[in-house]
Amino acid sequence: MPYRYLEDVATADVAFEAWGKTPSEMLCSACDATMNVMVEDLKKLQRVERRAIKLENDSLEMLLFDLLQELIFLKDAECLLLRLYEIQLIEKEGKWHLEAQASGETIDEDKHELNVDVKAVTLHRFRVAHENNQWKATVVLDV
Repeated sequence: MPYRYLEDVATADVAFEAWGKTPSEMLCSACDATMNVMVEDLKKLQRVERRAIKLENDSLEMLLFDLLQELIFLKDAECLLLRLYEIQLIEKEGKWHLEAQASGETIDEDKHELNVDVKAVTLHRFRVAHENNQWKATVVLDV
């Protein structure tokens, strides 16, 4: 599990750190950490529904913010719990471009043990950094 929850960051919210050897791995880890806040067992999410996600931003940090917000939007708008499985990330001419395939399934309270509902990603302590040969994100979610 390339993420851990932080107990001492926010009292009414959920905070985590996610990491990976590459920016793509870090993005996937952060998406899993966000989804794991909402559903107890990510392994129970079958790859029934697929969604293509295309995003771009000037900074990797804000691209991660947009990506997590997109997953939360799809959960709210379409009742989908999604994980990233394929991701292409390119930095070109000062912009980060992401194309990803997310898959999962519709929320089913009989099948999925639900935890708390994530409402949004906050900018409080939001950070992406490249340290000690790995990419690390710090994220606080509004629940």
